[in-house]
Amino acid sequence: MTRIPALLCAFALLSGCDVPPSPEAQLAETQTDQNGGCWATESLPAIYEQVPGEIQVVQAELAEDGTVIRPPIYRKTNVPRVVRPRSSLQFEAPCPPVLTPEFIASLQRALSARSYYSGTINGTWDQATRAAVRLYQSERGLNSDKLSLETARALGLVAVVLKEAQTE
Repeated sequence: MTRIPALLCAFALLSGCDVPPSPEAQLAETQTDQNGGCWATESLPAIYEQVPGEIQVVQAELAEDGTVIRPPIYRKTNVPRVVRPRSSLQFEAPCPPVLTPEFIASLQRALSARSYYSGTINGTWDQATRAAVRLYQSERGLNSDKLSLETARALGLVAVVLKEAQTE
């Protein structure tokens, strides 16, 4: 009998643990296009608000010829309204082979130097790193904890591709 509470306690402790996803798991959603570029997808949930409205509580009664015997009955109540529909956002991201522990440690140092990351520089894609990436990117218009290629370039972690000057 005492084993069940002990198992429940162990399960409760384990379920509360924050097991950070590896870079490979985080980028499993990253897709590669035919040009070798990688793209991440961020799903944006729908946003609803409650507005005053009416709901039909009793249907109208109609005769066989279509005339209304009894009109429908409505009740005033708050009803949901879509403020922003569900959508997804795609943006260019570093490809999985780039996300080595050394790269992630450099990302952590770059975010730490800008006061976005206060965790340990450990080279792991943990909760603190994801939160710092989200904060940094959200201030620049991208609310995602998935690292964008533009952010990596802005932090000096990925080379900026320059177009060659055309000669006439």
